[in-house]
Amino acid sequence: MPLAHHEEPITRSALLRKSAHAFCTAFLDLPSNPPAKLLSTHFTPTSPKITEHGPSWASSRLPFLGKTFTGRADCEAYFALLAQTLEFHPSADTFPPPSGLIVDADAVMEGTEERTLNRGQGAGMVSVVGRARFKAVKTGREWREVFVYRLSEFDEEGRIGHWEIWADPLSAWEAVGGE
Repeated sequence: MPLAHHEEPITRSALLRKSAHAFCTAFLDLPSNPPAKLLSTHFTPTSPKITEHGPSWASSRLPFLGKTFTGRADCEAYFALLAQTLEFHPSADTFPPPSGLIVDADAVMEGTEERTLNRGQGAGMVSVVGRARFKAVKTGREWREVFVYRLSEFDEEGRIGHWEIWADPLSAWEAVGGE
C-alpha cells in the first residue's frame, strides 16, 4: 500500500524500537500472550532463538540457563522450563517507554551470514533494561531484580530472531533451593 503524501516511511530504527516495545508490552500480560502466541507474533518464523545467559553449574536447578533454544518447539520448551521453575510478576514500570530502549539499527551480531544481511535480515539490535519481582515455584521465595534483554537478528518486518537475557542467576539459584 503506498504511503499518503503526508506520511514518511518508517526508519529501520523506528521499526525495531516499535517491535521491541510491542514484545515487551505483550510479555507483561502472559495469560493473554502464551508462548506460542508470543513466538508467532513477535519472532521470525524460521529458527527463532532464546538464550538466557548464566553459569553452566546452575543448570541443575535452573534448566533454562546457559543454552540457546533454537526453533519454535525448542523456544516453547524454554518457556515451559521457566514456568516450572519461576513465576514472573511484572509491574507498571517493568519495562521503559519506547524512548528508553537502546536501538542500533545497523548492528550485526557475530555469526550473521552475509546472504542473510543481503535479504534485509539479521541487522539491528535493541537493548532493554527491565525490573520485576520473581518467585520460585517450589519454595515460594521471592526477590526483585534488574535484567537486560538484547533483541537481535530482526527480519525485514522487525520480527525478533534472537532474544538474549541477562538476569540474576544467583538470586534465582538461592530462591529455588537445594536438590
